[in-house]
Amino acid sequence: MAAALPRIMGILNVTPDSFSDGGRHADPVAAGMALREAGADLIDVGGESTRPGATPVPLDEELRRTIPVVAALSKAGVAVSIDTMKAEVMRQALAAGAVMLNDVSALTADPESLAVAAQSTARVVLMHMPGNPQTMQALADYRDPAAEVIAHLAARIAVAESAGIARERLIADPGIGFGKGLEHNLAILRQLEAFHSLGVPLLLGASRKSLIPAIAGPAPVADRLPGSLALALRGAEAGVAWLRVHDVGATAQALKVWAAARA
Repeated sequence: MAAALPRIMGILNVTPDSFSDGGRHADPVAAGMALREAGADLIDVGGESTRPGATPVPLDEELRRTIPVVAALSKAGVAVSIDTMKAEVMRQALAAGAVMLNDVSALTADPESLAVAAQSTARVVLMHMPGNPQTMQALADYRDPAAEVIAHLAARIAVAESAGIARERLIADPGIGFGKGLEHNLAILRQLEAFHSLGVPLLLGASRKSLIPAIAGPAPVADRLPGSLALALRGAEAGVAWLRVHDVGATAQALKVWAAARA
């Protein structure tokens, strides 16, 4: 029997400064509905850019940007995750209907995040990132990137479990582009299968990342679809459970054709 295709997490940034689609959505709820229609299984709503060097967003502003969108999409029957490092944003997003917490700090940035996640029934994505978005690229120093990232994620999984978050609720993300140079990213991508040793589903978020022009030559963010699809198919080949992408319809089509050609 063929393995299940990865599920698609559609990216919905309600920020003015995200690296790819900052400030693009005049009506973020309509944009989220369009992502679902294009084939997204879940919409990931984020109100704070985590690109390298990004400026932190005040709590009140992040809440203003995200919670009405989470509430409206959830009310419309859309599965929603909240992309945040702040416990209060998590708390209010869960109350508004979010079913997944996606924290690029792996529940380390806010001391209350572990408790908020533990008290919920939501799935929780733990991502690898050294430091924070302001410092992470300066901390990109590895001898064995895949092994070191796996070890970090294993430690965070253990902490999450000890806080009362069942392993069945956890998802691991190697954090492509977060505190990693090109060769680090490539080493992780080449060894994605090894991440199954963590014993939890995997999420790959490589859509439109800067490693694409670093490999293939100059390309503005809007012209990185071919590279993004190649990375998505690498994730599918490696058996990841989730793909976090901007180009939902194109990714869904590519996955279906790829799977049919391998059946």
